[in-house]
Amino acid sequence: MRPDRYPLSSRYDPAWLLDLDMGPNPLWLLEDLAHDLDLHPGMRVLDLGSGKGATSVFLAREYGVEVVAADLWIAPEHAAAVFAEAGVGDRVDAVRAEAHTLPFEERSFDAIVSVDAFEYFGTADGYLPYLLRFLRPGGQLGMATPAMTREIRELGAIPSHIKSLVGWEAIAWHTAEWWRFQWEITELVTVTSARLQQNAWRDWLLWARAGAEHHPTVRVRTSLSSRCSPRTAANTSPSLW
Repeated sequence: MRPDRYPLSSRYDPAWLLDLDMGPNPLWLLEDLAHDLDLHPGMRVLDLGSGKGATSVFLAREYGVEVVAADLWIAPEHAAAVFAEAGVGDRVDAVRAEAHTLPFEERSFDAIVSVDAFEYFGTADGYLPYLLRFLRPGGQLGMATPAMTREIRELGAIPSHIKSLVGWEAIAWHTAEWWRFQWEITELVTVTSARLQQNAWRDWLLWARAGAEHHPTVRVRTSLSSRCSPRTAANTSPSLW
């Protein structure tokens, strides 16, 4: 439960969260990311790549924001059931959406948050300018995504223990420095933080083992010794608008 590191997340039932599991503990990632954001009641937040809904529940409960939970893989009715059961159905809307064709009005969110999803859709050079269309002037953008401490292109190959876990997908795992440059070079945002989460690979390994105990019939790979998780946060530049 890690109350020493993640006091807010530790108030949530681990069994409930493991039933919504799709990877590393999303609440640990989000609670750490939120230190670099300024979320407060009344804000409208897009949870991009919201999965089965744990992060959207956390955002609504802990920060009092109105959430749009957008995901391609999870049926909205399934996510909506999670929100209703958690008591936040009136503050979270579930939407099926593909990240490159978002069905929202421009400038309609105060913040966009993405946890353990951005690597699937956000590495292309043109994606940040596209996504910023949906953010209001002065809005905030924050994401937590798998990372490397050195670029795979620099290494010349995907390390074997990572390749055995995710295969070619690891080419989308970049360093925090890569993400900072990728966003700053556009001059569309001011990057306020780009960092590795301390001991994130240990957190992921701990959570993978918990998942193996909770779902003993599911084979869980735990070769995670090189994965870190960068947190990148930005504020939109007034010049963008």
